[in-house]
Amino acid sequence: MSRKVLIVVPVLNEAPHIETVVRNLASDSVHEDRTIVVADGGSTDETADIVRQLAEEIAGVHLLRNPQRLQSAGVNLAVQVYGAAAQVLVRCDAHCQYPTDYISRLLKTLDERQADSVVVPMDSRGDGCLQKAVAWVSDTKVGSGGSAHRGGKKSGFVDHGHHAAMTIDAFRRAGGYDETFTHNEDAEFDCRLRAIGGRIFLDSDIRLSYRPRSGFLSLAKQYFNYGRGRSRTVRRHPGSLRLRQFLVPTHVALMFCAIVLSPFAPVLLTLPMAYLAILGLTAVTIAQKHRSICGLLALPAAVVMHFAWALGFFWGILSIRQTTWQMTPSVS
Repeated sequence: MSRKVLIVVPVLNEAPHIETVVRNLASDSVHEDRTIVVADGGSTDETADIVRQLAEEIAGVHLLRNPQRLQSAGVNLAVQVYGAAAQVLVRCDAHCQYPTDYISRLLKTLDERQADSVVVPMDSRGDGCLQKAVAWVSDTKVGSGGSAHRGGKKSGFVDHGHHAAMTIDAFRRAGGYDETFTHNEDAEFDCRLRAIGGRIFLDSDIRLSYRPRSGFLSLAKQYFNYGRGRSRTVRRHPGSLRLRQFLVPTHVALMFCAIVLSPFAPVLLTLPMAYLAILGLTAVTIAQKHRSICGLLALPAAVVMHFAWALGFFWGILSIRQTTWQMTPSVS
């Protein structure tokens, strides 16, 4: 039985990628009753023009202006404007590469597993030397802490993952995304979805590829925002913090204390030395595995990822201002 599917792609200045993404999603003709909405947060490049041209060529493609700019708001708005008759919501990212059978496989998993939400693992792919190193270390426990949706190989019901598809009913009952979140809105949403009895299934056979940041500064900014977003989720849902997430800020705090106190107790320097040794061994292993000297950049990349995430987490935890979530009227 066919179902009406709403596919939402929140974007901001994605001219180099948006046409490929939309065409790949549209080519999945197994399910004919689908609407593709590109929620544009005010792009200043050719993104909007490209989508308008695609809308003239491909039936069911629409450009939606997202005045709040955030991805969370863009998805909520798309559900409000185009989701009245939809039964399934599929959220996509312009930076990911989607297989042509992506939509049909998600729908199949939703049915077979009787899940409210299907999430998928993401495999990092790099072009430049640093990008490759970030991609390689991200798919290790040193980089992701063993997160199931970061290169995971095992399917099963989980607490959280990269959002792919969910029933519109579950999305509305959980209240949609919190539009005050710039990052980690998916994890915060999953906390509310589980609280109402929602079931989240990770399908490791449906995999996405994405390209990480290509510079240390942009990588640091990205992970700072990740950490800050996670801290907001933890403040609102204290039980959501996992051990692997707790270890990162704890480790960085201990490293800081060890360095500050080392003039009085030099033995404390063994902690940062051991840390660098572990990362160094990991980097050498990665370089050997991929037969590329680029793998050695995994060491500084991991340091940036760990410290930026921890600083963002502390920033969010110590922040005085904490907004109280209220259900978005447009998706309730």
